[in-house]
Amino acid sequence: MIGKIISLSLENRFLVILFSLFIGLGGYLALTNTALDAIPDLSDVQVIVFTEYPGQAPRIVEDQVTYPITTKMLAVPYAKVVRGYSFFNYSFVYIIFEDGTDLYWARSRVLEYLSQLQNDLPKGVAPTLGPDATGVGWAFMYVLKSPSLDLQQLRSLQDWYIKYELTAINGVSEVASVGGFVKQYQVTVDPEKMRGYGISLAQVQKAIRRSNGEVGGRVLEMSETEYIVRVKGYVNDTEDLEKAAVASRPDGTPILI
Repeated sequence: MIGKIISLSLENRFLVILFSLFIGLGGYLALTNTALDAIPDLSDVQVIVFTEYPGQAPRIVEDQVTYPITTKMLAVPYAKVVRGYSFFNYSFVYIIFEDGTDLYWARSRVLEYLSQLQNDLPKGVAPTLGPDATGVGWAFMYVLKSPSLDLQQLRSLQDWYIKYELTAINGVSEVASVGGFVKQYQVTVDPEKMRGYGISLAQVQKAIRRSNGEVGGRVLEMSETEYIVRVKGYVNDTEDLEKAAVASRPDGTPILI
């Protein structure tokens, strides 16, 4: 058989060369038009449900959050494995679907079943879905450096400007910020002074919450011109917090933070 093929090839050299050219051209076109993935994503189709339950131990998180979500996710169509993990303050539930399941169809089904769990979870607990990308897609890392900005300013620049610009790029699923210092204001209370003024911790919390916000008023019309009345009250520095009134003395003097 091999001898006959060799004999036919020698007798029809032009056809063999022509077929070789066609095969080579077809291989070149296939190579240039085939999408290549340098790091193929071989992970399962999965949806991650993340839930935050502040101040609670893993056992409580397991009983009140992880267990209800896990048992509910078992009924999701085409879900083959459901795994729940409970930590201090956090709960993770991984729903792994059968091969070939569309990721966004799976996410929509998980959201549908999560909407039925609102009455079974503790008050204030709101489960959220993880990003629609796996760890295999983590392909780019960068560092912000500046001689004139400290770590807190760099973190604010990352969280409020650069992160949103990168998220808008096609193909970017999520931008995670790591490091730096998140800007925050902390109020350290003095129990002795609070006892002396007769102020509770709840009053201090209420005063801080009330002082950080904006309030809309009405519209005043003067000389055929409308003026919008509004109160700007967002906290911009520590002085704004210091001027927040917690209560007042019998003579009407306000007690400030």
